[in-house]
Amino acid sequence: MQAGEADVRLFVTGGAGYVGSAVVEHLVRDGHEVVVYDDLSTGHRGAVPEGARFVRGDVADPVALRAALVPGTDAVLHFAARSIVPESMRDPVGYWRHNVGGALVLLQVVTEHHVPRFVFSSTAGVYGEPGVQPIPESAPARPLHAYGASKRAIEMLLEDLVRNGLRALWLRYFNAAGAMATRGEDHHPETHLIPNILRSTGGGAPPFTIHGNDWPTPDGTCVRDYVHIDDLARAHVAALGALDAGVRGAVNLGTSAGHSVREILAAAEHVTQAKIPVTVGPRRAGDPPSLVADASRARQELNWAPRATLHDIVQSAWDWMRTHPQGYGDRVGEHGPNGVG
Repeated sequence: MQAGEADVRLFVTGGAGYVGSAVVEHLVRDGHEVVVYDDLSTGHRGAVPEGARFVRGDVADPVALRAALVPGTDAVLHFAARSIVPESMRDPVGYWRHNVGGALVLLQVVTEHHVPRFVFSSTAGVYGEPGVQPIPESAPARPLHAYGASKRAIEMLLEDLVRNGLRALWLRYFNAAGAMATRGEDHHPETHLIPNILRSTGGGAPPFTIHGNDWPTPDGTCVRDYVHIDDLARAHVAALGALDAGVRGAVNLGTSAGHSVREILAAAEHVTQAKIPVTVGPRRAGDPPSLVADASRARQELNWAPRATLHDIVQSAWDWMRTHPQGYGDRVGEHGPNGVG
């Protein structure tokens, strides 16, 4: 796919969300015809870029989907999902019903409409506690939580559909982070590390809690691979083209460099020029000690490499928080406009 092909029709579920809206911004900028389909349960209408057509709907609603996903659609990019690991541990049935059930309905409609290409937003959480770091796509999938298990179940369905002719890629994100000029993190509740650290800089803010300082890592805190959402967006654009070149299956998206919680704290203090108060709490169920990507397949087959440094990621998140103190300004209740997570 080349930039400027304005006749390319793309359908993006969850395109009002954190990563989905960043991808839509790139697709619209490249001149594509984009439909964003989102129920706004965790996304924001204000996050949908100008130039995309917005349809409010649930991926588990086949009638609404059939009306919105018109024949002639060239590709579907699927982001819509519940994605909070501790919540998935408490409500595994709800996660399977929402994530797997919604994907089943969506893929049924995709099949009916003969959509040729499908890009799925997956997660490094499918790996669980792998025995090798950095983690290649060939590592066994042994998720530790229902969120990761639900994503792996969808991947398995896609494997079957690829055998039946669907051109599909599932992109396993490591830790999406950072912000773009007009879109960033506005989750309710917020569970991501960097925004929660940055929120602890204000006067009177509660200390940031480190979930365990006795992990088998160099400084005792969990290590993760953080990748900027703008880099993730570029990877999705590259994935659409790679599907035409015969690339299929799982692709890791990460920087191949891990950073501990204490390293993120140090970066945040450098960016904000503030001392961040810290307390140590117990480990969280479902957390592996370290997740770092072997992203060589993305480099070779998507011709993609991340550009943002850790400093860039933290600085961009800090800039977004200062320029958008109320996020997108549509907060209703604890979890969003529809009151669900």
